[in-house]
Amino acid sequence: MKMSIGGKPAEACDKTVIEIVNPATGKVIDTVPNAGAEDVAIAVEHAQSAQKEWAKVPVHQRATILRRFLALVEENKEELARTLSAETGKPIKEARAEIGNIFIGFEAFIEKGKHLYSDVIPHGIEAGQEKTIQFTLREPIGVVACIIPFNFPCDLFDQKVAPTLMAGNAAIVKPPHQNPLTLVRLTELMIEAGVTGGAIQIITGEGPKAGAALTAHPEVHKITFTGSTAVGIETAKAAASHLAHISLELGGNDAFIVHEDADVDLAVEEMIWGRMYNCGQVCCASKRFLVHNRVRDEFVRKASQRMKEIKVGTPDNEQTQIACLVTESAAQRVEEQVNKTVEQGGKIVLGGKRNGAFYEPTILNDIPKSADVAKDMEIFGPVVSVIGFDTIEEAIEIANASKYGLAGCIFSSNMKTAMKVATSLECGSVVINGASFYRSFEMPFGGYKYSGLGTEGVLSTYAEVTRTKTVVLKDILA
Repeated sequence: MKMSIGGKPAEACDKTVIEIVNPATGKVIDTVPNAGAEDVAIAVEHAQSAQKEWAKVPVHQRATILRRFLALVEENKEELARTLSAETGKPIKEARAEIGNIFIGFEAFIEKGKHLYSDVIPHGIEAGQEKTIQFTLREPIGVVACIIPFNFPCDLFDQKVAPTLMAGNAAIVKPPHQNPLTLVRLTELMIEAGVTGGAIQIITGEGPKAGAALTAHPEVHKITFTGSTAVGIETAKAAASHLAHISLELGGNDAFIVHEDADVDLAVEEMIWGRMYNCGQVCCASKRFLVHNRVRDEFVRKASQRMKEIKVGTPDNEQTQIACLVTESAAQRVEEQVNKTVEQGGKIVLGGKRNGAFYEPTILNDIPKSADVAKDMEIFGPVVSVIGFDTIEEAIEIANASKYGLAGCIFSSNMKTAMKVATSLECGSVVINGASFYRSFEMPFGGYKYSGLGTEGVLSTYAEVTRTKTVVLKDILA
């Protein structure tokens, strides 16, 4: 596949390519250009002129064009799902669900974009302003770099691109270098639907090459980035060099707290949903399982039974519930982290073995709260790390000991206890009696501490991709 720059297919200026590998089979399924600074400069130049043209398109017409895009997605949804499954290694059912989310996300952002009304400050509110009326306008911020991770590329495309375009900006998409194919195809469909070519572009390439050039470009006015904390910090530094607005959704090590009065069966089912989905490769997946010592044995026993029932297989198998990680190196990293946790006192109850890019669903128990995984070591794979506690205050202390603060959850039959935990956890969202793996399109999603800056969601993104201008009608009243 090729990039889309200025509305046309494009190769990298230096003609280099990246091979896209199916992680389940190890076979090359396609290639994409490995863009660099020269390619980025060309794309930004197109975006600058196209943004002005796109901003002149009335909001209702932008909505019509994006709905035309949704119709094209509907026509091609199975092809898109199979491409997504092949390049990411996620089960075909999960891939279809992610393609299905495009309709939910885009429709929500379209409707919100049609109802971005101005605020009015009437005369006389403030002393000395008895004859003056003030009102606000929402204006596009300009050229927006949309940097998207490997784990949920389509979901993050929805979150970033839909509001960017509805607000009249130009979007330059930087997809993950491991699995860009589905997003390349979605960009093509957007152009086919009628989005101004330079207003939607996609630059494929490695992060240190294409991504760094994009974030450092002085004519990129806004950067919305989802990825690791380390790269997020470098992105923030690049943005600061030219005062670009920035939103960062970064790593997490979410605490899943099971109190002694919890419904353990419910907690186990939510664990399956909230930790095993996408083979555990989820920023807001529950990763530290803090379980009251009175129910810990029950939780581990029931969790082991349920995890043994999970159907592990190839991504294209309709029965598969867990497939492989995005690359073999990602699985090797999980293997190293599990081994380290065992060295630090954890015990393997289930799983613990790797085969290529596949890693078994794994439970670790008896993990001391001094272990790395109990604080800041984020295991991005299907691993349940169980840490015991005796009081809810101790659980809160362990949860807040991490430098991360993306999300968290509490299982308890006592709502006073649940609300105490919800208001005490240092994180951006807390789920009561459900896994922290929860993100509706409507909610403002973002983290505390090293988990990010700003939020994304229908409720908040438009404030991130627009500027507010105040128009003053001075002494307009007689």
